[in-house]
Amino acid sequence: MLPLEALQAKDLPPAQLAGLFADAGESLYLVGGSVRDALMGRDVAEIDFDFATSARPDRIAAILEGWADSVYRIGEAFGTIGAMKDGRSVEITTFRSEIYRDESRKPQVTYSDDIETDLSRRDFTVNAIALELPSFEPVDPYGGLQDLENKVLRTPLDPEISFGDDPLRMLRLFRFQATLGFAADVQAIAAVQRMAGRLSIVSAERIRDEFSKLMLAEAPGAALAMIVATGLSTYFVPELDKLAMAQDPEHRHKDVLAHTLAVVDRTRPDLVLRLAALFHDIGKPDTREFGPGGVTFHHHEVVGARITRERLRALAYPREIVDDVSRLVFLHLRPHTLKLGWTDSAVRRYVRDSGHLLDRLNALVRADVTTANQKKQRQIQEGIDELERRIAVLSEQEELARLRAPIDGHDVMTYTGIGPGPMVGEIMDILLEKRIEEGPYTRKSAFEIVRDWAISKGLDDPGPPADDEEE
Repeated sequence: MLPLEALQAKDLPPAQLAGLFADAGESLYLVGGSVRDALMGRDVAEIDFDFATSARPDRIAAILEGWADSVYRIGEAFGTIGAMKDGRSVEITTFRSEIYRDESRKPQVTYSDDIETDLSRRDFTVNAIALELPSFEPVDPYGGLQDLENKVLRTPLDPEISFGDDPLRMLRLFRFQATLGFAADVQAIAAVQRMAGRLSIVSAERIRDEFSKLMLAEAPGAALAMIVATGLSTYFVPELDKLAMAQDPEHRHKDVLAHTLAVVDRTRPDLVLRLAALFHDIGKPDTREFGPGGVTFHHHEVVGARITRERLRALAYPREIVDDVSRLVFLHLRPHTLKLGWTDSAVRRYVRDSGHLLDRLNALVRADVTTANQKKQRQIQEGIDELERRIAVLSEQEELARLRAPIDGHDVMTYTGIGPGPMVGEIMDILLEKRIEEGPYTRKSAFEIVRDWAISKGLDDPGPPADDEEE
């Protein structure tokens, strides 16, 4: 007995829509990931339902109008009409086939008149199982049920046809490998090796979305290794190819890529943190030098932050993600530079520089310890433990999360009579540096520093700060 009983509840869209489309004289099938997830025992409350139908888009919209809370037609050009019902999203698509032509970034959609043709154009057999409604009988012309049982990712047609229809499916192959824990079929892998260059016609936004889903899998390292091994990475993140060729003298891996993928798998599934783990050593190939002491990668965090920013921008990631990931890459070596202990000023500077990324930065530094040297590993982890203890103590004493000088730029301008500009920024940097190095100090002390600075710059002496300036 297939585990489909839960899908047949009368308060769910499959049962409700089955009657509507039957009354309209149109066939309707539950398809895609919703069927796969149901067969894998996923809670139906978490499933977004996808349907395929003989009805054309205008007809679909008309049928949904009296049932849905809202209908949206953003995907109509591809044959898809979406709707919301009781807070649940559904998408209904006309039977179709689609294929990329030449160098087009958009598929050319052609409609078909039967479910078998529609299923043949889907990405993998485990997603090419349909349930006929209202009977809920499975339609499985390409062996998806057996592949689901065997946990194999295979294309319904020859993989070159399937990947030719939509080259993004080559990346999706490895995304499903990571998220479902399935093995990629050897013929599909071989096709990716032959066709990897076709990924270049897919938009950066689609690649980004698929890649992000892969990066949030429980352990994406093995799938990322396959992306590099097949050459697919060359067409959207070529920097990984260089990591595979760079020696890794510090860790227990043969190359920097192997170390990088181990770090990725050691981090929690947070997109910013995972991307930072993937890119944290991306600057090593460009900074590699050979000397008497062996291989070095001086300033690879600086170069890596720049490369990271450029690559994430090319993949159309939002600005805040680009900024956060590149910042983490830039800072990931910071704890290792403080081997003699954490002074108060060092802790303040670390907290200030990491800002809202503090927790992620600590997590990245911990994950980066993959050395086989147990003593070294223990020393690094104990150093981070000590750092976190010092942060906790100083946070209670000084409100480290709100680290700033006791006066602001407006106070400086009012006291000195200067206008907005770089001079205000200069003195504010001096005041903040004192706060970092020495801890909290009074407003009166701050104004005294401003007075000395103003005189040194040849400005009019603003006079001693008034007693009422003191907090």
